[in-house]
Amino acid sequence: MKRTPLLATALIAALPFASVSAQSDGWSGTGEFGFAMARGNAKSDNANGKIAFAKEDSEWKHSFYLAALRNKAEVIGDFNGDGVVEEEMQLSANRYEFGASSALKLDEISSWVAALRYENDDFAPYEHQTTFSIGYGHKFINTERTTLLTEIGPGYRRAKSASTGDTDSELIARGLLDYKHQITTTTSLYNLLLVEAGSDNTFASNEFGVAVSINEKLALKAGFDARHNTDVGPGIKKTDTLTKLNLVYNFK
Repeated sequence: MKRTPLLATALIAALPFASVSAQSDGWSGTGEFGFAMARGNAKSDNANGKIAFAKEDSEWKHSFYLAALRNKAEVIGDFNGDGVVEEEMQLSANRYEFGASSALKLDEISSWVAALRYENDDFAPYEHQTTFSIGYGHKFINTERTTLLTEIGPGYRRAKSASTGDTDSELIARGLLDYKHQITTTTSLYNLLLVEAGSDNTFASNEFGVAVSINEKLALKAGFDARHNTDVGPGIKKTDTLTKLNLVYNFK
């Protein structure tokens, strides 16, 4: 059985308690968590969480995030070869991801950006991927209700193939589109698109969702995430999707 990132799951649960020190240093952000458990004719346990913080002044903007996804589902079969059909809970999703970026502002709408991203996924075409990039960021829309930020630039990626076990390195082109719109005083819409394109593989992820505030600290967020790799092994799907409903806590 593949190893499980229990540490990453524990961090997602524990990070809200560490937010007090982060806020004292001028950081603000959000922590979200969702859990679903099914029992009866079928059994499954699903948990996902994400925490993101940012700090901004007149010259710099720094941000980082940590996200995790874990799912267990009931599987029926003869697992030990004794001819007896058994029921067993097995992992069907196990991923954690970390990202960070720093932007040096040129003016109110332009900046130079350096970004780092790492992911480990037991059920993806690549066991882990690490990318680093530098580029140019520009806000095409920057109003009180709506922002549209884009980033583009070259980068470098190392990735370990799940099918062969080989680790390859390549130059990539990275693009990011970050859109946010405040629909009402309590409802906001967001969409985050990331593309890391290389000659061996192109990775793309898109997060779309709507958040509704309950009060100043709490919100409910419904989202749909899609992740895509162009280069996959036999029997592996190129696209993974996740539909989620999470409780969000705002650290301000």
